[in-house]
Amino acid sequence: MAIENQVIGQSIEVEIAYALNTMQILKKIRVPKGTTLEKAVQLSGIMKQFPEIDLNKNRVGIFSKFSNRTTILEHNDRVEIYRSLLIDPKEARRLRVAIKKT
Repeated sequence: MAIENQVIGQSIEVEIAYALNTMQILKKIRVPKGTTLEKAVQLSGIMKQFPEIDLNKNRVGIFSKFSNRTTILEHNDRVEIYRSLLIDPKEARRLRVAIKKT
């Protein structure tokens, strides 16, 4: 009998998260033990659903901490795919200050 949240056989369960302005995607998948972060993202199919995801450009992390694509995942890890900034933070601050002055 399998108990929830336990490693079953030689596989683990992980979550793949990707957020847009209008929605958040969270996919639970089962992968072989020893799977890398990059391979889990590929196996999730999320890059087919969102072709703008490019692991050579998008940063990734586990539980809000930047990670390498070669990181070996552990059971119940949440892999997060981060979007690129739309504007440089310094430029955004300058724009906010300029708007307040007017």
